[in-house]
Amino acid sequence: MKLEKYGRNQYIEKCSLTLNHDQSFGRVFSEYKGQYKLMTEQGSYLAEVTGKFRHQANGREDFPAVGDWVVCRERPSEHKAAIDRVLPRFSKFSRKAAGSTTVEQIVAANIDTAFLVMALNHDFNVRRLERYLTMAWDSGANPVVLLSKADLCADLDAKVASVQEVAFGVPIITVSAIADTGKEQLGAYFGEGKTAVFLGSSGVGKSTIANWLCGEIIQKVNAARADDDRGRHTTTSRELIVLPNGEVIIDTPGMRELQLWTASEDSLDHSFTDIETLAARCRFRDCSHQNEPGCAVQEALNTGALSQSRYDSYLKLQRELAFIRRKNNVQERLKEKARWKKIHKAIRKKHE
Repeated sequence: MKLEKYGRNQYIEKCSLTLNHDQSFGRVFSEYKGQYKLMTEQGSYLAEVTGKFRHQANGREDFPAVGDWVVCRERPSEHKAAIDRVLPRFSKFSRKAAGSTTVEQIVAANIDTAFLVMALNHDFNVRRLERYLTMAWDSGANPVVLLSKADLCADLDAKVASVQEVAFGVPIITVSAIADTGKEQLGAYFGEGKTAVFLGSSGVGKSTIANWLCGEIIQKVNAARADDDRGRHTTTSRELIVLPNGEVIIDTPGMRELQLWTASEDSLDHSFTDIETLAARCRFRDCSHQNEPGCAVQEALNTGALSQSRYDSYLKLQRELAFIRRKNNVQERLKEKARWKKIHKAIRKKHE
């Protein structure tokens, strides 16, 4: 079984010299509470990480995620495998895990294209899209805005124009699985060795699009609610899927909560190029865009060239990013302390 079919590319080829004779490459297709479905050249296996792996892991982010390439040891007679290590990721889309704890959740790894799916009916929300764009730029993947359910939209041109105002330099594709339109535009983002992920809130039609691309039902979908045309939440886990034409996609559950994890200033600036361009014109380099004279941002707000809602969204994401950084710094110090504690414990045990 050729792993090129499952997204193996030149990046993975560079790692081939690091394998021992009893090891092989595998790709994580899905995760089930600490167990993983792997695909190797010998077939699929149910896998777990080794005890050594678990002991050396510093946090949740060190464990395999859907889309990861791993080094494993296969046990064909048992249809199982043991995961020794995760290869370095060339991209990952992460968010803060839902809840009160500050923990990274890797939604998808080793992806080339991040399709940010937003429905053109009641789900349409430009402010939410700004957040997705910021996280997608930070992931290392190339974002593409995918506007679904075009058949339900009566003001298509106006909504596309509003997306263009915030998605600078990002391709925008409108599709309708019902009307069978837009599929040909998606073809440019697929090919051997490439992987794409569908990201979006519940009911935007991610699984419907996967079925549409496949030409058959591979993912369960539910009908939209009659009262507001909103889709019902269907997908419950992340899963890598290979379509008949060779496309490799990762379908994900709808994300009700999408909080930043480690978005950089560059990714935030990329998502808000218009505001950063204005800020560069301010009279003072350290302008806070509040009451300073010669503030280009405030001038744009006063004239209507910049909407207050977009500027408020920019400030909100800045504050959230600063908060996450402070929390991460604390956690990094705790991880480093725990790591040295393990090292000292191992040294003492060796000398006993």
